[in-house]
This record gives sequence, C-alpha cells and structure tokens, in this order.
Amino acid sequence: MSQDRLKRHYGSLAVVTGASDGIGRAFAEKLAEAGFDLFLIARRQVELKLIADSLHRRHGINVEILPLDLSAPTSASRLLDVLRKREVGIFVAAAGFGTSGQFIHNSVDAELQMIDVNCRAVVELTHGIGIGMAGRGRGGIVLFGSLVGWQGTPAAATYAATKAFIQTFAEGIGDELRAFGVDVLSCAPGPVDSGFALRANMRMGATDSPPQIATESLAALGRRRTVVPGRVGKMLTRSLSLLPRQSRVGIMGKVMRGMVRSSGQGVENKNGKSA
Repeated sequence: MSQDRLKRHYGSLAVVTGASDGIGRAFAEKLAEAGFDLFLIARRQVELKLIADSLHRRHGINVEILPLDLSAPTSASRLLDVLRKREVGIFVAAAGFGTSGQFIHNSVDAELQMIDVNCRAVVELTHGIGIGMAGRGRGGIVLFGSLVGWQGTPAAATYAATKAFIQTFAEGIGDELRAFGVDVLSCAPGPVDSGFALRANMRMGATDSPPQIATESLAALGRRRTVVPGRVGKMLTRSLSLLPRQSRVGIMGKVMRGMVRSSGQGVENKNGKSA
C-alpha cells in the first residue's frame, strides 16, 4: 500500500509513541511525507517540539505533541483521555527500551519498568485506540517485535521476552481486529542504527537504518501480519530460522555477550528498537 493510499485507506491522523528518536522519529517523518497530521509522544519535550516544528514547516501538516513517560502507571490512560475524541487512523507503538547483561546483575526495577513500557503500555494503548478504530471500521496498528524475540536471548533475556510477547499479541489481535476493518502489523527488525547500542552499553556491527524500517513497515501495513524489514534483519532471521530453537538460544547468547561492553547493570534505552 503506497503512502498516498495509506491516508485514504486509514484516515488523516497518525499517533506515534517514541517519536523523538530512532524508529519512532523515522515513522513520524514518513507519515508526515504521506500527508498525515501527527500526534507525537515521547519523554523529551524539547526534542519533540523541534521535530514537530520541522515537520509542520516542511509538510504543512498539523503536529501535536505530548511529553509523556509511558513507564508511569497512569500515562497510557492519560494519553487515551487526550485521544478519546480523535479519529486515529494509524497507531505506531514505537516507544520502548532494552537492558543488556546478565538478568540477575541488572536492576529488577529497570527490568520491571521495561515490561511496563514494552508490554503493559502497548496493551493498554492498543486496547483503547483499537476500540475506536473498530467502531469506525478502519485503522492500522504497528507494533514492534524483534529478531531477539524469536527465541530466548541470553544477556537480553527480559527484553527478548517482551518482544516475544508483542509478536504473539499482534498475531492474536490481528486476527480478531481484521473482522472490524483494522489491520495489525508486527514489525520485527534486526539490528538498527537507532542509538540502541550506545544507550544499552553495547557494540553493534552491521545495521539497518530507521528510515528503511519505517518505509518497509508502512508498505507492509494492510498486506502482511508480520514484516522483517531491512537487509540485515532479513539475512539474520533467515539464517536463524534454519536452526533448532535451542541452537538459536545458544547462538544469540554468544552474539549478545560479544556485544555487551561490560558486565553489570544494563543501561536503559528509550525507543531503542533493535535486536
């Protein structure tokens, strides 16, 4: 589905979480190019304002922002209250973060906060926005799995588990919501040059770019249930798919341990959509 058809098919307003950086920002830019008005959410107000002003000037669209930390218990409900009377055409749930290192050496508070952002907030927002879309008989939802979510991943155990949850969740609700005219896409990228490595205290080699992830994902919305965007992501996913699950766990553990810069507590990465 081309970008111009996206707006005609889904409506004129797109909501993007994690929009201040990385994949979320790339989605905001691609949707702005397609003529969508935007509602952008992220923690950092200054960055959001700069992005909103730039997109408004370049594309002549309306851009609203809401600085919000989705790890806070009431943040998702606050966002839903703001959106209650809006007709959301596309919802991109790009906010999230990861930790690296051994699970028992990481802060349990950070692990639980990651579950809140990567899973709980996604479920709550998708539920509220999905109700409105189903009532109107159209809408598109983009959620984020990951290469690491296809199996357990040592040195990123909780992060990988959140991505596995989102993949399964997207598959299940996708079948349900399709009957109401709502398309659900799980985007499962491999390594992405989105700032993840620096913030998660990791080294990263070959990567795909955030604009590439956004372009391929929007092209797949309404046509597929899951997309593995990017050349690197496709190559790694194909290679791992040939192996038994336990072998994949071992290989991913070696890869992740080689990427972690130091042992100890993992470093949070807001909007670090990556393997």
